Amino acid sequence: MTISAGKYWGMRRMADASGRFKMTAVDQRPPIKNPIKAKRGTAEAPWEDVAGFKELLIRELQGESTAMLLDPHYAYPRGITQLDARLGLILTLEDSIFREVPGGRLSAEIDDWSVEKIKRAGGDAVKVLAWYRPDADAAVCRAQQDFTQRIGAACAKYDIPFVFELLVYPLARDAEQTREYVEMKTKQAQLVIDSVRTFADPRFGVDLFKLESPVPAGGVPEPGTAGSAQVQAYFDELHRAAGRPWVMLSAGAGMREFQRVLHYAYAAGASGYLAGRAIWLEAFQKFPDWDGIRDELRREAVPYMRELNALTDAAARPWHMHGCFGAGGARVEPADSSFRHVYAGFGG
Repeated sequence: MTISAGKYWGMRRMADASGRFKMTAVDQRPPIKNPIKAKRGTAEAPWEDVAGFKELLIRELQGESTAMLLDPHYAYPRGITQLDARLGLILTLEDSIFREVPGGRLSAEIDDWSVEKIKRAGGDAVKVLAWYRPDADAAVCRAQQDFTQRIGAACAKYDIPFVFELLVYPLARDAEQTREYVEMKTKQAQLVIDSVRTFADPRFGVDLFKLESPVPAGGVPEPGTAGSAQVQAYFDELHRAAGRPWVMLSAGAGMREFQRVLHYAYAAGASGYLAGRAIWLEAFQKFPDWDGIRDELRREAVPYMRELNALTDAAARPWHMHGCFGAGGARVEPADSSFRHVYAGFGG
């Protein structure tokens, strides 16, 4: 694989000086809005409550982050002035409201929002989540692939990294049914791996995968115990399927569960994490006690992030040293005086 100048710079902006990702997600919408409206007893979550919580997360957690993932509804307009300019800025593009059809789920972009606007707003990367099941209806699979390919092409046009997240989900025939943004407890590892293998095709233009565990987080054993060899084999296969740098998402896993998942991911070759609820969900339980949330973030979330970061420093693979870039690692070419003539540039 080769990497363009803009994508190279964006990847560097998201990582630490060694090339490892320690990224915090603050773009969640239903997982934040739904509990708030339940606590408030309102039909919709008040904008000030949702935005206020996200601003608090930015202020309290950015010190342990290399980049933060924000949404354009709440986190960016309320929190951009609070975000440390030294950190990477990732902006989400997908609408949290997906369409359920008989054959599966269909994703869409946020209205009045685009890759171009993300670039113009100062984003270092574009993040998109797509629900995907390789065994869903063929027309649904094609639609999700077309959706992803269209965004990948826009990211190439504006030379900005494409961070792509995949989540498997229940089909109508499955016993487990949920519309929430949590992992399936009954998911099959091969569905996760085959989904990743599909979107590793160069035509989708993915630069960094944000992946769920191939095994339900609650069932991931301690490394070195019974069953751990098979779990590691699944993570190793996930790494091979990705074929490029990847990070782990938490998908609502508990703190210790996610930490165990990272051990396997890093042994396989992951380059870090992009997580949200595993870090801040416990503190969120104190809503609407703002002082209580802040204190819990400082008491529990920040020390937890330091643990994750120490593990990441010790075991994660720097993104630029992924095998897909060859023995010399990721680099911008041509590294000579012809660069300005060859580089297509913004909108090229």
